[in-house]
Amino acid sequence: MHFGDERNSVSTEKVRNIGVGVISLGWMGNLHARSYRAALEHFPDDSVKVRMVAAADASRDAAVRAQGVHGFEKVTADYREILVDPDVDVVSICAPNYLHHEMALAAAAAGKPFWIEKPMGISLAQSEEIARAAARANVITGVGFNYRNAPALVHARKLIASGTVGRVTNVTVRFLADYSSDPAGALTWRFEKARAGAGVLGDLLSHGFDLGHYLVGRISEVCALTSTFITERPLPAQDAVSHFSSGSGPLATVENEDHAAVLARFDNGVVGVFEASRTAVGPRAEYTVEIYGTAGSIRWDFQRLNEIQVCVGRGGGPYGYTTVYAEPGDGDFAHFQPGGGIAMGFDDLKTIEAHLFLTSVLRGEQLAPSTADGWAAAAVVDASERSVLSRSWVNVAMVDGITTFNRST
Repeated sequence: MHFGDERNSVSTEKVRNIGVGVISLGWMGNLHARSYRAALEHFPDDSVKVRMVAAADASRDAAVRAQGVHGFEKVTADYREILVDPDVDVVSICAPNYLHHEMALAAAAAGKPFWIEKPMGISLAQSEEIARAAARANVITGVGFNYRNAPALVHARKLIASGTVGRVTNVTVRFLADYSSDPAGALTWRFEKARAGAGVLGDLLSHGFDLGHYLVGRISEVCALTSTFITERPLPAQDAVSHFSSGSGPLATVENEDHAAVLARFDNGVVGVFEASRTAVGPRAEYTVEIYGTAGSIRWDFQRLNEIQVCVGRGGGPYGYTTVYAEPGDGDFAHFQPGGGIAMGFDDLKTIEAHLFLTSVLRGEQLAPSTADGWAAAAVVDASERSVLSRSWVNVAMVDGITTFNRST
């Protein structure tokens, strides 16, 4: 017997004990492992427990360290062993971008529901193939679009849907970061087209495009430009993977963009401005969303993720923005804090993400952002890249599957 619509849900015999496998135990893999465990603490009423079954990493030392921290029962250097393990019910794919495609296709072929980080593939073609493989295998998926889980943004989405700001006219989304602002930062795989695909378009603006889809609707057309401000970087002493690795080797060419600016049109007539940088000096993680409508506007900044600025109407009293704090009733806030003004953090957003993925698997219903959502964001990245080459407006490819902007609820 299965839950929901038979989309590879976990059987009733395993409801209280879902076996987890995590592939690649760097920063994000360890965060996935913590998030599974934290989901049990913050959502104790769910009829589910997780069993940390297996950790896979090409570095056995990394897997063994994760085993000691998270209590994995098994470790392996070969991720394929996780996919054939009958005790593993769900899989997290947290490897570098260039490995996502191979691993996701293998997980789908093995019939394992998987939670994958973004960007899903290093190209639109890879992202489409991942989404179609998951659909053919009828497996539940999750994609790492964690910012949409901020309770303040969930509240903003309700205000938009209710018409509080009137008809939405335009949006501005900026993802400005400094993690690559030091020219001495190592040229890791993130700066190579063959292993990362796009630069800041895929790394940061895939989040921005997803937030546009989540809050407003489908992006249908774009006009973009990109720039690479630090054109050479030192090679790492070894195969470093972190955003923040230092280099000590000879200089090599950066192959993808440091900065992107994108004008966009949405299916519903809304216009958008999207910008991202990984070399901004000053902003650390200044990820902002601004929604403007005929009757008001809403602003959100990840650096103050527990609040939004809301302005509604022009008559009857002082005119300007009011700070509205997330509180119980906004998204999953009540599972973390008892009252407004008490902060949640980045890791909490990933815990919500883990919970959504596990709940999707249990119910056999796609509640978490799906691989179709990942494909949709990749389609905007691809259109932006094509626009840069053609120096013109480019249509965004349509996608199939259950996405935020086409599901019924």
